[in-house]
Amino acid sequence: MKTRAASGSFNDIAVPAKAGRHWGSVMLKGLCWLSGALTLGTMLLIVGYICVRGIPYLTPELFEVKYTSKNVSMFHAILNTLSMTALSLLFSVPAGVFGGIYLAEYAKPGSRLVRAVRVTAETLAGIPSIVYALFGMLAFVVTLRLGNSLLSGALTLAIMTLPLILRQTEESLLSVPMSYREGSFGLGAGKLRTTVRIVLPVAMPGILSAVLLSIGRISGETAALIYTSGTAARIAGLDDSGRTLAVHLFQLQQEGRHINEAFAVAVVLLVIVALMNALSAWIAGKLTRRG
Repeated sequence: MKTRAASGSFNDIAVPAKAGRHWGSVMLKGLCWLSGALTLGTMLLIVGYICVRGIPYLTPELFEVKYTSKNVSMFHAILNTLSMTALSLLFSVPAGVFGGIYLAEYAKPGSRLVRAVRVTAETLAGIPSIVYALFGMLAFVVTLRLGNSLLSGALTLAIMTLPLILRQTEESLLSVPMSYREGSFGLGAGKLRTTVRIVLPVAMPGILSAVLLSIGRISGETAALIYTSGTAARIAGLDDSGRTLAVHLFQLQQEGRHINEAFAVAVVLLVIVALMNALSAWIAGKLTRRG
């Protein structure tokens, strides 16, 4: 094997020359690039197709304040989507973040409670949305007598997104090195101060990623909202029935008479989700730099 002398005071020690790349590493790198290219290509294909089909039909009539069967305006659906997203996150984010903090920082590691919560959260994350729809209808619409309303839909979506936020918060906090906590304790900080000022800011990007995924799921949900918030074409209050953009798109496609307008609604939905994700990412960056 060819060798070269090491620099410094140890010139008498022979160091092996840089070995060539193993074929397995090259293959894995190629597979990673292929997976990334397929993912990016699929996204561009879907987004491009929707834009090509929908942008030509983005007319002023689609944004009129009053909905009619002729203009099929989406103005009310845009406002309902923003309200539904904000209200659902208002319920799920505090509960998920505080629950994740308790499991990662305060609960006894490996206890029955921790194992039970983890198994329950992972099980709930895999339940189909139609099951949540039936549960939300029976629990909030019928039992609590909230009716088909924005509040019923938001509570249902909060339950859907809670497991994701809970588990992601816990994993993000557990990934923070223990030396951060030990250094804070060594300087005299208490448990609460260490968690809030040291651990939580480091884990914030992971927590915000769960919020981003939740925004996407809330914005694109249809089945759960059809059974809980209803399909009324109007600007909804907390106790009023109203459709979001995804439900509005579904209704237009189901009727079969406004397919082109449905693609236009899909374009607006993509833009709104992208803007909300960008806003969340900007907030995450601000919080991380401040931490």
